[in-house]
Amino acid sequence: MPTLATDRKVISWALYDWANSAFATTVMAGFFPIFFKEYWNVGVAATTSTFRLGLANSVASLIVVAMAPLLGAIGDQGGVRKKFLLFFAAMGVVMTGSLFFVARGAWHVAVLIYIVAIIGFSGGNVFYDSLLISVAPSGKEDMVSALGFGLGYLGGGLLFAFNVLMTLKPAWFGLTDVGTAVRISFLSVAIWWAIFSLPVMIWVKEPPTPGKTSGWQMVGSGFRQLKTTFGEIRKLRVVFYFLIAYWLYIDGVDTIVRMAVDYGMSLGFPAASLIVALLIVQFVGFPAAILFGKLGEKLGTKNGILLGIVIYGGVTIWGRFMDNPGEFYLLAVAIGLVQGGVQALSRSLYSRLIPTNKAAEFFGFYNMLGKFAAVIGPILMGLVGVLTGNPRHAILSILILFIGGGIMLYFVDEKEGARLARQLEDKNSN
Repeated sequence: MPTLATDRKVISWALYDWANSAFATTVMAGFFPIFFKEYWNVGVAATTSTFRLGLANSVASLIVVAMAPLLGAIGDQGGVRKKFLLFFAAMGVVMTGSLFFVARGAWHVAVLIYIVAIIGFSGGNVFYDSLLISVAPSGKEDMVSALGFGLGYLGGGLLFAFNVLMTLKPAWFGLTDVGTAVRISFLSVAIWWAIFSLPVMIWVKEPPTPGKTSGWQMVGSGFRQLKTTFGEIRKLRVVFYFLIAYWLYIDGVDTIVRMAVDYGMSLGFPAASLIVALLIVQFVGFPAAILFGKLGEKLGTKNGILLGIVIYGGVTIWGRFMDNPGEFYLLAVAIGLVQGGVQALSRSLYSRLIPTNKAAEFFGFYNMLGKFAAVIGPILMGLVGVLTGNPRHAILSILILFIGGGIMLYFVDEKEGARLARQLEDKNSN
């Protein structure tokens, strides 16, 4: 039996994290917020551009919320998870590359393209995450999930580092200015995403789908199955508790990812310092995500997530009072230590609580709640900043989400959840 390091389907699956994490780092967390504020919103007040960015993130997330469960249900009915993954990945690739052509001051065009790119990124993750169950050997879900996030941090960080160098020294690359370098960075993300998506498309096999349907029949079956699953989630109380917990605490995680650079700029920190902080998160996050996979095996998956939530709460409080870029760097180290771990262990814990024959559909709900949380967080920060005129007051609003999520997660019984999931799976197969 091959080890995880030599298992071609495991590595091919994990490389999709390497591929699309370039969008999460270079675009969502890095250059888009800076370029949006300084190039597409030139001459606009900082609080106004923050509100526009928060609104863009929230609208994109709301669209994903509406479509994710249905897409998952259709994918399970028709056995077309990989086809949907390809479609949404292609959407993200094309839209990301299109940012290169958006003119200075055209914030509304940038927002539209950015929203569609996020839909491609998030929609693809519904089907990518659902393939974890068919890829990971039994008992190795934590490590396989952590491998994906670890490679995501490394791959996204490497491309981001290259793009940062290109913006710092554009002349080295034959470019005229920083703006051109940033625009080319968007193109590099599109190319990177496209190339490293190929392994999962080629070597990860679609799990068999009994009673497979096609065409409009598949869509109709998906609608009917979605209604059924709503009822099943209510019966699978452990899944229900977990989804509420995840909805709360992942809001804080996603909001920090998407709004940290904008927050730092609002405090007056230099853009170069903020970019360095993002690089720190990426390269600390790579080994930390792998170590969290081991931690999940040793201490328990739920305990590993709770530890990460506690650290995030401390980061949020610290962020309220920091006043120099050096503190921002230390916060970046702290976030890098837990961000990938919380995400990886959440994904693997959920995979144990759901029926394997409905993986895409249940992961549709998982991604739906993750993105529904992101509807609230960014717009909340933006509104609090606008209403108070002080961005420092906004960040503490995230703290209650970590507290609420941690409390709900405490009541999740993993063994009971796995038992109920297998019971439902056996019932559906008879």
